[in-house]
Amino acid sequence: MTQINRLLVANRGEIARRVFVTCRRLGIETVAVHSDADAGLPFVAEADVAVRLAGNAPSETYLRGDLIIEAARRTGADAIHPGYGFLSENAEFARAVEKAGLVWVGPAPESIEAMGSKIEAKRLMKAAGVPILEAPAESTDSDFPMLIKASAGGGGRGMRIVRRAEDLEAELATARAEATSAFGDGTVFVEPYVERSRHIEVQVVGTVVYGDRDCSVQRRHQKVVEEAPAPGLRDEVRAALHEAAHQAAAAVDYRGAGTVEFLYDPDTERFFFLEMNTRLQVEHPVTELVQHVDLVELQLAAAEADWTMGWPDAPDGHAIEVRLYAEDASWTPQSGRLVTLDIPADVEFGPLARAGIRVDSGFQGGNEVSAHYDAMLAKVVSWAPTRSRAIRQLVTALRRARIHGVVTNRDHLVEILTSGEFAAAEVTTSWLESSPLAPESSEDSGRRGRTEVVAGALMMAAADAARRTVQAGVPAGWRNVTSQPQRTTFEGYEPVEWWGTRDGFVVDGTTVLDLSPTHARLEVDGVATYTRGHWSETAPGAPRELWVDSAATSACLREVPRFTDPADAIASGSLVAPMPGTVVTVAVTEGDHIEAGAVVLVLEAMKMQHTITAPAAGRVAHLNVQSGQQVAAGDVLAVVEGEET
Repeated sequence: MTQINRLLVANRGEIARRVFVTCRRLGIETVAVHSDADAGLPFVAEADVAVRLAGNAPSETYLRGDLIIEAARRTGADAIHPGYGFLSENAEFARAVEKAGLVWVGPAPESIEAMGSKIEAKRLMKAAGVPILEAPAESTDSDFPMLIKASAGGGGRGMRIVRRAEDLEAELATARAEATSAFGDGTVFVEPYVERSRHIEVQVVGTVVYGDRDCSVQRRHQKVVEEAPAPGLRDEVRAALHEAAHQAAAAVDYRGAGTVEFLYDPDTERFFFLEMNTRLQVEHPVTELVQHVDLVELQLAAAEADWTMGWPDAPDGHAIEVRLYAEDASWTPQSGRLVTLDIPADVEFGPLARAGIRVDSGFQGGNEVSAHYDAMLAKVVSWAPTRSRAIRQLVTALRRARIHGVVTNRDHLVEILTSGEFAAAEVTTSWLESSPLAPESSEDSGRRGRTEVVAGALMMAAADAARRTVQAGVPAGWRNVTSQPQRTTFEGYEPVEWWGTRDGFVVDGTTVLDLSPTHARLEVDGVATYTRGHWSETAPGAPRELWVDSAATSACLREVPRFTDPADAIASGSLVAPMPGTVVTVAVTEGDHIEAGAVVLVLEAMKMQHTITAPAAGRVAHLNVQSGQQVAAGDVLAVVEGEET
């Protein structure tokens, strides 16, 4: 039996923190490795020892196996846990770890190799009798849509849906480039795309099955919501899925924690092998909560050869996890300073003794969200005796969260969880992109949102009044002629009109019960709402920014200045960077005449590639970037002048 005394986690963020929690409980010392951009994140401070990997790009930090093994040697670590992503499914890295005399907390390199190539994995599974999807030898138009997938990785990188034969070559090139950037391997393959499908996965430890999960709620092939057990499956179908996963694990003599993923057709109740992830999954907490097990502890026990396989009990209750991302409404990753991250939770990174909320986060208030890595801030997980109660708890926790500084998908997650389709477990992998969600409530939701905006406008007025050093007794916004109101406008919202009187502030339809620069209590139609304001730090002369939170929602309010500097105006036809990133490809040159929708350039940020296209036909008047150049959010990349009639 091998004993682990000091463990290095070759990863970052919340998964590093998650492994550290189990290590502390088991009395194992911990070592973190970190890039320059991650130096201030919680996982670095929580490790017993931390080693800097100079640089920021994954290729010079978390993908450098030689540097990570050297860090283990320097710090006296005797084992390496890979987390997920990066080198977690790299068989050569696993071999190098073992060759260095260190314990590899993961499956045998041969198992990783067998399942690391999705092409080879399909061949193995077909031989083992596990159902698979196969593309025809020669594709015709009737075979589309098709799905391009990266052979060496997951997480949606290198994945593209192709609906027309003439688009196949261009999409293959993009998929290869993205796969090369994310995994160092540009091998891709094509398979039939099932339009109405669910993504079901089965957790295994060794060859023992630890239940199943549904991960069908996805955008751009990346999971957003996961739950366990998978709802709506007949017992016979569930048993068949578990048996297929057991056969898959046995086919490669699997050791440790892994996941066998299937594509499930609810119309025919047929399922097909997708891939096997030879590592811990991002969504592992939902399995831990319903199976009452610590999967990291089982990984460590398997690595120490100190684990006797035994079938687990039936799942207890229901667990749902959402991934809180720094991204806007168009799913574009965001970066910047995370001012506040306050999510009401019963526990962090651990079991729940009763129904409640678990939060696994990689960030804290004051941290910088970098453009170099994945945009996930935290995983918020709800466990309860029933699915409906777990949904309700999770919605409440998200609504009460205070998240300031970066735009997040929090409101979108609430819309998903409160939708009728999700409540009925009638979602598919294409649901989010094919059926845009309506706001959860319409009139009431809009009214609540308006309350926060009015509160923000009045807090700004109160702040102006408090800041005055002369004529302090004159009401804020006072005018001798009161026929016209004061007006405050925030980006993305309708203007707020208000009056400053001797008796305080007046807003149509709203009664001001209490007000200061940092809080407001307003009454609308007899319903009083208390809001809190958090001021962001802005440069002198820059538009002010105020975050307003209530029990129902949160709003980021950026003031629109009454007068703008003409020098700040952006030329018509400018294509601006939606986020910080690196220009990967420039597809045009100055002077080119291009059609609407033509690719101008490709930008890479947070491990994903984003295509910038021409909004209309015209001429490329200016091209301000070149391949390999770093750009900031809002930078003008190119200017396309529209064609004159």
